[in-house]
Amino acid sequence: MRWLITNRNQQKDKTSLGGDLAELTFWTYDPASGGDITVLTSWTKRTAAAFKAALVAAAASFPDPVTTPPEKQKHLTLFIHGYDESWTKAMKLYDTIARQLFDGPTSMGELISFDWPSKGSLLGYLPDREEARKTGDDLTDVLSQLYDWMLDKQQAAAKDPADGCRARTSIIAHSMGNYALEYAMNALWTRKNRPLLVSLMHQVLMVAADVDNDLFRSGENVTHGDGEGLANLSYRITALYTGRDNVLGVSAGLKHFGKRRLGRSGLDRTYPVPDNVWDVDCSDLINKDVDGISVHGAYFDPNDSKDNKVYGLMRGLLEGTDRSVLIKRGVVPAAVAKAQVVG
Repeated sequence: MRWLITNRNQQKDKTSLGGDLAELTFWTYDPASGGDITVLTSWTKRTAAAFKAALVAAAASFPDPVTTPPEKQKHLTLFIHGYDESWTKAMKLYDTIARQLFDGPTSMGELISFDWPSKGSLLGYLPDREEARKTGDDLTDVLSQLYDWMLDKQQAAAKDPADGCRARTSIIAHSMGNYALEYAMNALWTRKNRPLLVSLMHQVLMVAADVDNDLFRSGENVTHGDGEGLANLSYRITALYTGRDNVLGVSAGLKHFGKRRLGRSGLDRTYPVPDNVWDVDCSDLINKDVDGISVHGAYFDPNDSKDNKVYGLMRGLLEGTDRSVLIKRGVVPAAVAKAQVVG
């Protein structure tokens, strides 16, 4: 099954979604139907309640986590796309990721697209940033409902383990989608009275993140840092980056004087970094003939992700495999050995 939460406007022809902000709507699509995933009429619109009920039912069919090894447990994973993604491009990208990680006998569970109104144009960079910021409010509401549901399941599991949640919850955010995520997780953490020791997300993958690379500069301290919501509501956060990304090179000059992008330079280690946050240089995992513009999205292209090594890394991360084990297995490039710590 494919799942869609979106705040894009619906086009007049009713066959696609546009580039303007609108109220949240909820949709499902069955790949077995044979319909074109990029055509809106192939999708079924749901009420928020019906969408949630269907998703809860899907999660209830997952293997019992009490008797299932951690690496075999299933996920409900939210995918947040980046800038310059029209409706058609966003759905193709979402479907590609779902096919690589969430379909077939090795499926990791269910992937939900949180789709926001990117302008779908290289010239729409700054407008996209504005829409991503506005999208953060809608994303906060979605994550807040998930938080309340997860808390209820934790309380139910305390009384009877059989009533606990069968799904791990994770996020894959790309490019400017990380900007919306940063804002939403910080707003959620504040809204829920800054809870500590509560992991809403098991794994967060920040791919080519278009955010400042000192996002987690508060370290383990509880202050008012931009990345505190992310760090405190997640079990582990991994930033996937490459210095080959020219899109983020331009971004640094447009948005923050002198500050580099997390998705281009990795974490700013002149500041203390929370123990549950690390980064992986993916330069050697992406084909060397991919140019500096295309490399921004090449993480998700099975043809550009050398022998699917980036997807292999993503799978290992979502499974919760320890960082040191990923390095020893060669899933993480040897150059990242400096980050070999328990996670």
